[in-house]
Amino acid sequence: MEKKVKSCYIHIPFCSHICSYCDFCKLLYEEKVVDNYLFALEKEIEENYHGEELETIYIGGGTPSSLTLKQLEFLFSLIDKLNRSPNYEFTIECNVENINLDKLTLFYQHGVNRISLGVESFQDNLLKRLFRPYTKQDIIEAVSLIRSVGFSNLNVDLMYALPGESLEDLKGDLTEILRLDVDHISTYSLMIEDHTFLYLQKVKPIAEELDEAMYRLINQVLAEQGFIHYEISNFAKKGKESRHNLTYWLNEAYYGFGLGASGFLGDVRYTNTKSIGKYGEGKFLSYSEKLSDKTMRENELILGLRTNLGINKKKFIERYGKDLKEFYSIDKLLEKKWIIEEVDKYYIPEDKWYVSNEILLYFIGEK
Repeated sequence: MEKKVKSCYIHIPFCSHICSYCDFCKLLYEEKVVDNYLFALEKEIEENYHGEELETIYIGGGTPSSLTLKQLEFLFSLIDKLNRSPNYEFTIECNVENINLDKLTLFYQHGVNRISLGVESFQDNLLKRLFRPYTKQDIIEAVSLIRSVGFSNLNVDLMYALPGESLEDLKGDLTEILRLDVDHISTYSLMIEDHTFLYLQKVKPIAEELDEAMYRLINQVLAEQGFIHYEISNFAKKGKESRHNLTYWLNEAYYGFGLGASGFLGDVRYTNTKSIGKYGEGKFLSYSEKLSDKTMRENELILGLRTNLGINKKKFIERYGKDLKEFYSIDKLLEKKWIIEEVDKYYIPEDKWYVSNEILLYFIGEK
């Protein structure tokens, strides 16, 4: 079954500084390099976008808000050419230290209706370890400014399992987030990735027991405040789930434009080059693969079982011709209640999400 393209991700790889934990595709901001990149981005979109009506657009990074007002105006002139559905979701990622009234007003005027703010922590000492150049007070003022412009859908990113962080620190962060009355919270357990500053400084991850305790604490506190835990790492007020990210988790088609961006069209997954030189020359694509039915099914499970929506039985049969049970032996998983079967879906219960990777290994034949 051909999947309609309804989403578009656009990557802006520039940052005004590099955080101590970051291994994303990024470069330090240089005005001329950014200008050239935006011209190349325009060319990539013109060559590859086929006019589909898009339900979600997401500008990520890097740090999109690190661009100047003039550069942002050019970026939005490209995005304004994309065909949007009447009820679209349009997200842009921002950092606390480089948003201002002029930039936020520009976003609003060009139809952005969802802001994703990189907060990470409210503890000033932990922010310094992450190389985040702002304070708790700066976060509070940034959120107030975002609301004053008229944005009614605001996500904040919260990072936990930080070096030296305690459960009390995390409780404090959750208290501050709830005080800000945000609509969506994305949580990330710190991974110390190769070649990052933390890795080079030989910083070790916290104990797995503490990591799990922090995960459980987040779930408990946010559930008590009415947030829906709709994906392993994401919580939303009712109706404020990230429609764009659900495109990924439901294994739907989407464009990926920009340096290092990935996309999924038909049965082909692709990834763009991470070389700014090649990208500037118009050599956008780094890798593409036509996926087998088996790989498509496995991706559907790995992604869909991260969510409370699970695997929709009807859609799965429409795509692959048979029920999930006819491809995989899951009787033991059902018996242990690691997988729950309902009339319309299969899903992993929320209390097993922390060990969901272990459960998924049964599906892909490693256990």
